[in-house]
Amino acid sequence: MKLNVSTLPQPRQHLSADGLFATLRARFGKFTDARTDPAIPLEDALLSGLAVFALKDPSLLAFEERRSQRNLRALFGIERAPSDTQMREILDPLDPEQLREAFQDVFRALQRGKALEPLVFHDGAYLLALDGTGYFSSTKVHCPSCLEKVNSKTGVTTYHHQMLGAALVHPDSRAVIPLAPEPIIKQDGTTKNDCERNACKRLLEKIRREHPHLKLIVIEDALASNAPHIEELMRHQMHYILGVKPGDHKFLFDRWVEAHDGGTATTVTWELPKGGTGEASFAHGLPLNGSHQDLRINFLQYVETDHTGKTVKQFTWVTDLDITQDNARHLVAGARARWKIENETFNTLKNQGYHCEHNFGHGQRNLSVVFAMLMMLAFLVDQTQQLCCPLFQAVVAQYRTRRSLWEKLRSYFYHFEFTSMRHMYEVILLGLGKNVPAPQADTG
Repeated sequence: MKLNVSTLPQPRQHLSADGLFATLRARFGKFTDARTDPAIPLEDALLSGLAVFALKDPSLLAFEERRSQRNLRALFGIERAPSDTQMREILDPLDPEQLREAFQDVFRALQRGKALEPLVFHDGAYLLALDGTGYFSSTKVHCPSCLEKVNSKTGVTTYHHQMLGAALVHPDSRAVIPLAPEPIIKQDGTTKNDCERNACKRLLEKIRREHPHLKLIVIEDALASNAPHIEELMRHQMHYILGVKPGDHKFLFDRWVEAHDGGTATTVTWELPKGGTGEASFAHGLPLNGSHQDLRINFLQYVETDHTGKTVKQFTWVTDLDITQDNARHLVAGARARWKIENETFNTLKNQGYHCEHNFGHGQRNLSVVFAMLMMLAFLVDQTQQLCCPLFQAVVAQYRTRRSLWEKLRSYFYHFEFTSMRHMYEVILLGLGKNVPAPQADTG
């Protein structure tokens, strides 16, 4: 059956790739450039860095060698593309905090277009998954903000960068919407390593400042289920579903056993589509631990068994949400959606062509963090299209892996001239590049 682009629903222009890149171009144009009379505008350097990750180039050198100036102008609005060395020199001094504004611009566009409504999970609230990941490690290359780890046996110091990621997720959606990540780096004026807990405090402050009325349910792993963090979430008026483990919360699990054996716990069971049984059990008002017995939480346990009755999965969480027989299964699905920040976010960035762990340039100030932010911004553009753009969805559906799609996109970008991202997607979707004859070499 022949594909017909005209039959696809029309994407909302401001949520298409062309609209999103125009939005980001406008934001970058507002950044202050401390240089006097620059040969390459800061806006073009930022857009070029974004284009590297939008095209999924494996290195800055590959981007420079294969770049098409006409396409860079038409698709990204880049007037003067820098060399790889120029890009690093221009972006290294940039304060990465400025890039948070670009994430907000895309988020506001999603809100205006009511595109986030399918991600609402419970009582008007979104699931916000938080987790940390590393994206740089070296025993030689480093900068003042690098975290340091010394091998006690060899004495070798490993320098690394991490970030705390945040993304809106939903159990029924493959698309995730990342918010601006928080770098886990040595802070100015300190010699001690930063940590995920401190980064989380900073990130929650920023998210609530940027989105004061957004209803959120924070989902995290068991490292987050401690009283100071829960109180921090409560201070920011954020709900939570946090993993919890028996080894870390013996007091809590003893109270859970008492509730379960004493008949004050409730259990709901259901048949699973592929066979076996799902079982959610819960109790309200249990103390988090012996040291914070005034902090009461609701306890939720999920046990999955196969057709023989053997337990194949078991998870436990604490939450401030009211659990009922009607919503227990729903909340279990929401709690388990935390994996989407690892699978649909970090694993995608590391294994699906974004080259997350490649060192595009480290610099002496902020370059590594700036590139990480631009990578996540390019990922946000892709995920927004995955959520909102029927043309992009149709193009993605043609390929078994994202890597295959990015390879085709780069090939077409470097061999043909396009008027827009939409134009390129249409040519890829219809396979029009296959019908172009090879140029004849003049051998006479």
